[in-house]
Amino acid sequence: MKLLRRGFTLIELLVVMAIIAVLLTIAAPRYFEHLDRSREATLKQTLAITRDAIDKFRGDRGVYPQNLQELVDKQYLRKLPFDPVTDSSETWIIVPPRDTATDTGVADLKSGAEGQTRDGVAFGEL
Repeated sequence: MKLLRRGFTLIELLVVMAIIAVLLTIAAPRYFEHLDRSREATLKQTLAITRDAIDKFRGDRGVYPQNLQELVDKQYLRKLPFDPVTDSSETWIIVPPRDTATDTGVADLKSGAEGQTRDGVAFGEL
């Protein structure tokens, strides 16, 4: 009587796992690099939109907003800006107006994230 064995041998399973490991070592760094690039691009876009909203607020009302929530309350933004690098809307660095004797509020916005972009620029300098 002849027995038919079905299934994979240990060596076949190890070969398949080795192939998967090689593919992951190639794909994983590219994936994480892509995530970093998309976070940087999103941060730059968020800063541009928020700065534009601050400028429009100043142009319409003659004063700077007192905080970021005021931009949302007055419908210059739909919601508080979100920093994709720090994963928070609470880590922004608020830059006051240059002439603090006559103006108060939020004149500019910078990221509170530590570290640098892929270009070597600090996140807070964008």
